[in-house]
Amino acid sequence: MTLTAQNLSIGDRLHDVSLAVEPGQITAICGPNGAGKSTLLEAFAGLLPPDDGAVNLGDSNLAALHPRERAQRIGYLPQAHEIAWDVPVRSLIELGRMPHGDARTEPVEAAIAALDLGPLENRRAQSLSGGETARVLLARVLAGEPAWILADEPLAALDIGHQLALLRHLRDAADQGAGVVLVLHDLAHAMNCADRVIVLSEGRLATDGQPESALDVLALQNVWKIDAHWIGVEGKRALIAR
Repeated sequence: MTLTAQNLSIGDRLHDVSLAVEPGQITAICGPNGAGKSTLLEAFAGLLPPDDGAVNLGDSNLAALHPRERAQRIGYLPQAHEIAWDVPVRSLIELGRMPHGDARTEPVEAAIAALDLGPLENRRAQSLSGGETARVLLARVLAGEPAWILADEPLAALDIGHQLALLRHLRDAADQGAGVVLVLHDLAHAMNCADRVIVLSEGRLATDGQPESALDVLALQNVWKIDAHWIGVEGKRALIAR
């Protein structure tokens, strides 16, 4: 099902944003600090009601869905990685099954394996490092097998090895039909890993399209106010400041 924003406005953070994101793709939301990226992601997750406009999942208004049904379809990872309960890591990941009301172990095992958490599954959750916490919380999202995976800066606390491993897993999820929407500050990751890039600036849609066009030299100048260019080949590009 397509996730759609229609004339979406939220306070002074988003202004008349209309776009649709598709399943089976990785969509990156990029932009400077304060551009409205996290606000848009929260609205897509159904956690932030719009002042004007609507967010729809398929033909259904997201606000009209029962919270349990919404949680079954949409997995959301916020930017702040906080764990309220000092439970074992495995128990925390198993909470991802709560919207479904079951205790299926296969999705939990798959999430643990995907994020290399086997050595940590018996640790207490509040003893983890920042990067370990980020991986565990994402594993909880993945254990729920949502049709949509929405993650706000999921790479921020990870070392490069775990960043690349996570991006590979999200690519696999998209290739299997899930919709993946990521807020990313690292433009090289967006360029190399996303199928589509949405660029926000001052709460408005600035560019939207394939990475090569959405993050071209003009967008870098107009949105980020930098004089830079891309080098390398498709899938392996780096951003160089002039």
